[in-house]
Amino acid sequence: MQTILTQYGKLIPQHTANSLRQKEILPVECHASGSPKSVPLEHQQIITTPIGDLPAELVTFHKNGTLNRVFPLNGKLSGYWSEADESDMAKELTIQTPVGAITARMISIGFYECGALRSITMWPDETVSIETPVGFIEARTGISFSKCGRLRSLEPARPTTIPTPAGEVTVFDPYAIGVNGDCNSLEFDDSGTVCKFSTVTTQIQAVRSDGRTTVFSPRQRESYCSDSEQEPIPMRVSLEHEHLKIQLTPEMSPVSTPVKNTLFFSTPIIPEFMASPTPSCSI
Repeated sequence: MQTILTQYGKLIPQHTANSLRQKEILPVECHASGSPKSVPLEHQQIITTPIGDLPAELVTFHKNGTLNRVFPLNGKLSGYWSEADESDMAKELTIQTPVGAITARMISIGFYECGALRSITMWPDETVSIETPVGFIEARTGISFSKCGRLRSLEPARPTTIPTPAGEVTVFDPYAIGVNGDCNSLEFDDSGTVCKFSTVTTQIQAVRSDGRTTVFSPRQRESYCSDSEQEPIPMRVSLEHEHLKIQLTPEMSPVSTPVKNTLFFSTPIIPEFMASPTPSCSI
């Protein structure tokens, strides 16, 4: 089988499919220039990356030939091979990040074109405690970093109360989907200030200088698990261009409130249907 030569060494593309987790041969994909874009490997190989050696069964590349993402495993999920089966094969990795060493079972590790670490995506039920500008937070699913090496975002593993431009808020998104760790519900700006978050248990009140008051509170919907139950809809809040933008539901447009000449107050709310913010069933 012909090997593919990259700046990270020779890669041996997958050319057999004789196991429950690899029942078909996945193709090598290329950029328009002809350089490799995605290379599924015949066997797990060790790839020397800017943060050290990593095991890989799938490697993707940027157009300039640098690493985009490294996947330690690349089994094909099917009726014969489940996510749980694949997860059982995952081994803990320890990598150096801008917030220190992180040890976890990782689905993928992402890089910028310049070689800086972009993100890590973790297996479900995997959590790590990391230091953030607002203290240590237990993270799940994903953690991302900026090109200059600061913490950019993370997915809180449990409801966590932190200071934000809207006051003390308990941040958490029980429905966060971990496609990859590049984008997460809790984000920080270059100064370390919280600039984006989701909450299901905090009400925000905006009081303008002329006395006008607006109250924003997480809404509820019929539960996907039971017609007789209600569940919270994460309220998404972001700070953009000196305006606090609050989106009550995915279908609604955000409401923009200028930060200047506005006082924000936060109040915890824990109605009965929010007593357990993590969904109790899978869909």
